[in-house]
Amino acid sequence: MSQPDGLNRRAFLRNAGLTAVVGAVGTSTSLVPGIPGILGGAHASAAPLLPESPGGKFDFDTIYSRIGTDCTKWDRQIAIYGKDHIAVGMGIADMDFKVAPVVTQALVERIHHENYGYLTIPASHVESIVNWNKRRYGLEINPSWILHSPSVHPAILSVLRAFSPPGTKVIVQSPTYNGFYGDITAVGCKAEESPLRLVNGRYAMDFEDLERRIDNDTNTIILCNPQNPTGNCWSRDDLMTLGEICTRRRVVVLADEIHCDFVRKGEKYTPFASLPNEKIVANSVTFKSASKSFNLAAMKCAYMFSTNPAYLARIKTVGGHREDINTLGMVAHRAAYNEGAEWLDQLLPYIDGNLEYVDTFVRTNMPLVGVVKPQGTYLAWLDMSKVADKIGAKEMAAQANKKKAPGAADVTPETILERYLVEHAKVQMTAGSSYGYGSAGRMRMNCGTSRKLLELAMTNMASALNKA
Repeated sequence: MSQPDGLNRRAFLRNAGLTAVVGAVGTSTSLVPGIPGILGGAHASAAPLLPESPGGKFDFDTIYSRIGTDCTKWDRQIAIYGKDHIAVGMGIADMDFKVAPVVTQALVERIHHENYGYLTIPASHVESIVNWNKRRYGLEINPSWILHSPSVHPAILSVLRAFSPPGTKVIVQSPTYNGFYGDITAVGCKAEESPLRLVNGRYAMDFEDLERRIDNDTNTIILCNPQNPTGNCWSRDDLMTLGEICTRRRVVVLADEIHCDFVRKGEKYTPFASLPNEKIVANSVTFKSASKSFNLAAMKCAYMFSTNPAYLARIKTVGGHREDINTLGMVAHRAAYNEGAEWLDQLLPYIDGNLEYVDTFVRTNMPLVGVVKPQGTYLAWLDMSKVADKIGAKEMAAQANKKKAPGAADVTPETILERYLVEHAKVQMTAGSSYGYGSAGRMRMNCGTSRKLLELAMTNMASALNKA
C-alpha cells in the first residue's frame, strides 16, 4: 500500500491540471452507507453481465460496510483522500466479506469466558494445521516441524536473522510482494532483485539471471507461491529448478505460501514442501496462515515449518524467534481450519467469477489497460502504462518530486495513476511501484469483494479512462 508522500492533494490536482468533479463520470449512486459512488458513463451499456452467484448457504453478494472499523483498506484511504473520493477500496489484500460463521461462533464461545491470561498453545491448534494441509494438499507436516508466529512477517524476520547477516543480500523475484522489502531492510540486509520475465502477458522465472545473482553474500531467497502481485502459481518444474539451484548454491528458500488456498479453476498450487527431493525440501522454510483464506489478518496467528531440525533450532537461537500468538486469533484460526472448508469452498468460485468478470470487462471496455487472469490469489495485476502515458504521469511525477518536502517519499508515475483513479473514478488501488523492478505502469487491484462493488469500480474506471 502506498504511503502519504507529502504532496498536498489539492496542489497535486492544480499542478496536474486535473479536476476532482464527482459528476463528471456518471450518475451518483451509493452502495456503501456514507460513501457516495458514481455509476454509468459511456462504457456502461457495453459492460459484460456479472456472473451469477454460485449460490449456497453463505452470502457474498450483500455489501458489508467496513467503514468506521479502523480498517486499512477503507478507513485509511478515506483519511488520505476524503470520503467523497472513495467509492470502492481495492487496495490492501484483505476481503470485504463477513467471516465464516463458524469462526464467529468459536470466538463468541471463547469470549464468554471472561479471562484472557497467558496462552499455552493447545495440541488441537497444531492438529488443525496438520489436518488442513493433509486434507487440502496431501501435505504431511510433522507437528514437531511447526513454529508459531503472530503473522508471516515476524516469522520471516526470524528466519532472515538466522541465515542472512546484516549487509548480505536476499534475493526476491520482482515484481513481488512489497512487504518483503521492508522485512529485508528491517534486518539490515539488501534486496537483490531477480526480475521475472514477461512472456505473452504471463510471468516466468529467469533461472539464468537468478543463478548469476548468487554470490558469497547471498544466503536466502524469498519465494512467493502463489505469487503476489502477479498471480502466478509456480509449477512443480519451476520449483524443482529453483530448489536445485538454491540447494547447490547454499541459499535457503523462504517459501511464503499464504495465498495458497486461492487457486483458480483448472490451476494448481504445488507446496514447496511437497517436492520429491528431500534435500531441496530440507533447504526451505514454509510460511502459512488462515489469515488470507478466512480474512483473519487482524487476529494475528500464523505458522512456519521446516523438515530440517537444524534450521528450526537456528531460527529459535540465532534468529531469536518467539512463539507468541493471540489467544482469540488461535481460536479463530483453529475454527477456520477445522470447520470452515464449506465456507471457503463456496467463496472460491465466487472469487473466480469476480476475476473472470474483471478480465472480460477490461478487454471489452478498457482498450488502454492490459490484464491477464491470475492463476492464484484474488488480485488482478493491471498494466496501465498506456494510461500513464496518456495522462502524462511521468511528467507529473517529475514535477511533484521537485516540490516535495525534504524526506518525503518519491512520487512515482504509479502513485499519480493511483490518485488519478481516486479523483476520477473514486476507486483506490495499490500503486505498482511498491512491488519493485518490473512494476512500471502497473496497478494491483483486490477483487475480494462483493460483485456489486466490483461492478461499480469497473464501470467507474471505464468511464474515467474513456475521458482521459
